[in-house]
Amino acid sequence: MKLLHIDASALGAHSVSRGLTQAIVSEFVNHHPGTEVTYRDLHAAPLAHWGLPAGENDPNAAEAAKVLEEFLAADVVVIGAPMYNFSITSSLKAWIDRIAVAGKTFHYTANGPEGLAGGKRVIVASSRGGIYSAGPAAGMDFQEPYLRAVLGFLGVTDIEFVRAEGVAMGDEHKAQAVETAVAGIGGLLRAA
Repeated sequence: MKLLHIDASALGAHSVSRGLTQAIVSEFVNHHPGTEVTYRDLHAAPLAHWGLPAGENDPNAAEAAKVLEEFLAADVVVIGAPMYNFSITSSLKAWIDRIAVAGKTFHYTANGPEGLAGGKRVIVASSRGGIYSAGPAAGMDFQEPYLRAVLGFLGVTDIEFVRAEGVAMGDEHKAQAVETAVAGIGGLLRAA
């Protein structure tokens, strides 16, 4: 089994999403010994943002090909996706731009687009400063709907979220949000 572990937070050791992805990957490896893990830190080693198609001398072409191959080879993808300004980080968007490749992860047919990257399980560790799953701010959540839409476009239908919300609403609320999210990880993996 191959697992691709992606982190995108700029907060380093203070990151909630990084803590959650680490807990998910650790639990997954404990439940599935022998899992091969590939790790990519999109903040520490950011990808170039998408531009014109890479030419032969483009130094970004080899890295883009490697990113795509890591995604295609993975059976499970664990993504740390903190909410920044109601959406995802620009580094995570750059990664998505490298895996959303016509002819590789999707193609167009007479009946519309068809995803080619199905059969994967994606677990997203979502962290948010406020509460966006319900209430007055729910309409400003462009993080989870976007990730569901783009991954679905690529053919991925097995998408699960581990969410810690309200992490900027005080230390007590943050601790409770993280505790609840971590508690849900075991059940998520036992259900697999």
